[in-house]
Amino acid sequence: MAPLLPSTERTLLARVARAQRDGRCPSLVAGVVRDGALVWSTGRGEVGEPHTDVQYRLGSISKTVTAITVLRLRDEGLLDLDDRLDQHLPGTPLGGRTLGQLLSHLGGVGSESPGAWWERTPGGSLDELGLTDADRVLPAARRFHYSNLGFGLLGELVARARGRSWDEVARDEVLLPLGMTRTTPRPDGRAAQGYAVHPWADVLQVEPEHHAGVMAPAGQLWATATDLGRLGAFLLGDSDGVLSPDTVEEMTHPAGIDFSSPGWSSYGLGVQVQRLDGVTLVGHGGSMPGFLAGLWADREEGTAALALANVTSGLDGALPSQLLADVRDAEPRVVDAWSPSGTPVPLELLGPWYWGPSPYVLRAIAGGMLHLGGLGRPGRSSRFRARPDGTWVGLDGYFSGETLRLGENSLNLATFVFTRTPYDPAAPVPGGVDERGWHAVTFG
Repeated sequence: MAPLLPSTERTLLARVARAQRDGRCPSLVAGVVRDGALVWSTGRGEVGEPHTDVQYRLGSISKTVTAITVLRLRDEGLLDLDDRLDQHLPGTPLGGRTLGQLLSHLGGVGSESPGAWWERTPGGSLDELGLTDADRVLPAARRFHYSNLGFGLLGELVARARGRSWDEVARDEVLLPLGMTRTTPRPDGRAAQGYAVHPWADVLQVEPEHHAGVMAPAGQLWATATDLGRLGAFLLGDSDGVLSPDTVEEMTHPAGIDFSSPGWSSYGLGVQVQRLDGVTLVGHGGSMPGFLAGLWADREEGTAALALANVTSGLDGALPSQLLADVRDAEPRVVDAWSPSGTPVPLELLGPWYWGPSPYVLRAIAGGMLHLGGLGRPGRSSRFRARPDGTWVGLDGYFSGETLRLGENSLNLATFVFTRTPYDPAAPVPGGVDERGWHAVTFG
């Protein structure tokens, strides 16, 4: 675990100190994760030492833990993300929404639960919510609409599938296996008091704390900086058997957005995904009365950053991403040296191919994968991984999930046929090829 340079630590400290002052946070803890653990942290304001062992409310970062519990059920074969909610949680007016839609906030479910403001009042059971058709606020799969209620329903699904409370499932299947021993549904031991700061004066008011009942999976958890850093390491790939690496990567794929564009913000499966200045970050923000939190990971650089404050509003939510940018600028990751490796297909199949008249190139890349992309001009681009049956499946881009079949003189991909020469008459080009072939034409 390599420590940060003193100059980098000074830069981070200056940024956090300014954020605590300008945000008028009674206390603020921030840290950077590298090599699977916190390599730097600081506490500002009223928090004392050890600042990394003080619990703060995570708010919606709890949704990431909820998503993990759902995906564990999926990976065990107990459900599918295309399943309707009522297949596993019958009796709600939202039963037609799929589990994948709920995880990615594409279910058109109301943002909040009906009744009293759930973040400030004790919660009850699902039946006590009294859900109605009014809680379907948008058609399914039409647009992103953030829904705390949707994650409350997912947590209830997990509880019924396991036969015990969501709190217990999260503790036994996610938190303890990851070593997050100081993450609990209510404050336990040393914990910060939540405050609101008056907008026009530097005076405070204590915020309420309670158990949110069925809405707990949307924002209940409390954690220390050390534990939140462990969740950051999880997002960077250190899943410690809680989920497979492929499932963790699946969580980070944005839904409902073309993520090839230069800048965007989206949601995966229980994690927010954003692209800032050419860098893709995954993580989550969180807020509950008296608390703000943030956790963001740069999977390419192998770093994550976090912030925890006991204030209802004021902290700049961009602080973790700014810390990541500081580390990236001061101590950019030194990538592994290139070394030669074998090719997963014969060399004769690699190189230029043509989709109609448009040139593409098929390349072997690290990890035994293939890459198909435009040659000399922009084009649809995807990576492909081999399947046991000899076909290849697209991992990203336009052809994500599509099947690639390699032939001697053609590539078949989602009904498109790529040929060695433009519209090769010897290849099975759909619609056939003009028998005159390529020829000059005089106009006028």
